Amino acid sequence: MKPIWFFEDVNLFNMLCPHKFSTYKAKHDFDAYKKKDYIYFEEDSASKVYLIEKGKVKIGYYTENGDEIVKAILTQGELFGETAILGEYVRDEFAQSVDNDTSICPIDVQTMHDLMKNNQNFSFKIYKFIGFKFKKLERRLQLLLFKDSKTRLLEFLNELYLDYGHNCIHTGDMVICHPYTQKDIASLIGTSRPTLNILLNELKEENILDFSRKEIRIYKKSA
Repeated sequence: MKPIWFFEDVNLFNMLCPHKFSTYKAKHDFDAYKKKDYIYFEEDSASKVYLIEKGKVKIGYYTENGDEIVKAILTQGELFGETAILGEYVRDEFAQSVDNDTSICPIDVQTMHDLMKNNQNFSFKIYKFIGFKFKKLERRLQLLLFKDSKTRLLEFLNELYLDYGHNCIHTGDMVICHPYTQKDIASLIGTSRPTLNILLNELKEENILDFSRKEIRIYKKSA
């Protein structure tokens, strides 16, 4: 692990000097979670923010009918529960470990406020990060309201490529190795799992993509 730790990887904490960071790190332990363990539930007190050292975390909520709605799946170096910084006192979502070896660093809200007060650049990066997440959610809402399900799927796949994709050096195809189940993807684009399966198979028949459980390959368009 780097001396400045992995805050640097997400460009949030790289403005802190090593002395401040060493002091901060000494006061915080990591919490370990197994698959399906909850970090917090809806209606829990919002007194901390969390950073993922290792593993994946699902963020979502449950409808009145008990259906699970997935908002995002986060990976190493990402922050969540950040609305507590803005004054949220009660959680309106749950956070659940997706992997068997998830490691989380909980950060007290007051500690975050102190760091933000003492470091303007750090504060700016935190607010920029929060603003980016809100903008991403707003864009997803616009897709749900104004686009058909096939367009929503294609746009989501493009978004997924930015987070989890790479280009195959031999074919130029866009290869996406992702942590989502079909149920998760269906929830994120506002459709049912059977409809999503139909859409994926239609796109496969149109020779636009191929897919397996954890990989989606979008074929390079011919000239």
